[in-house]
Amino acid sequence: MGSEVAEEAVEPRWLLPAELETWQTLQLMMALLTGALGEQLQRDSNLSFLEYYVLAGLSDQPDHTMRLSRLAILTNSELSRLSHLIRRLENRGLVRREPDAADGRFTNAILTTDGYAELVKAAPGHVELVRQLVFDPLTETDRRALHKALSKLLPGLGGAC
Repeated sequence: MGSEVAEEAVEPRWLLPAELETWQTLQLMMALLTGALGEQLQRDSNLSFLEYYVLAGLSDQPDHTMRLSRLAILTNSELSRLSHLIRRLENRGLVRREPDAADGRFTNAILTTDGYAELVKAAPGHVELVRQLVFDPLTETDRRALHKALSKLLPGLGGAC
């Protein structure tokens, strides 16, 4: 006779009503914010939300250059999807691709002069909408609290603040 240990069913830690309301509000806010920012970028700059953040991510790098694999992580995009997006940006003259000089197994995306100019034109409208939608409705205390809360969440998602 084998000894059987009865596995005790562990009850899920369901969200409390206030937590559920917060979670639903956060989900809705993320979807609506991304949508509103994407619409503004498309309308004013003919850039998608992801295209803008690819250009912005490259602009922050030395020599405006980053490995595609790292850029995929930064933009939370699958490498194949990012590769298609980079091709579209290349066709518009906003980026170019080159083998990584340090390791030819990798490919770098490089922000072109025209790409940087497009980003510079798009940034003011984008930043103004971010300010209107995210920061203006909050007090300085709210802004600090939001930053503090988000900074606590990012490490669990693999990010750093």
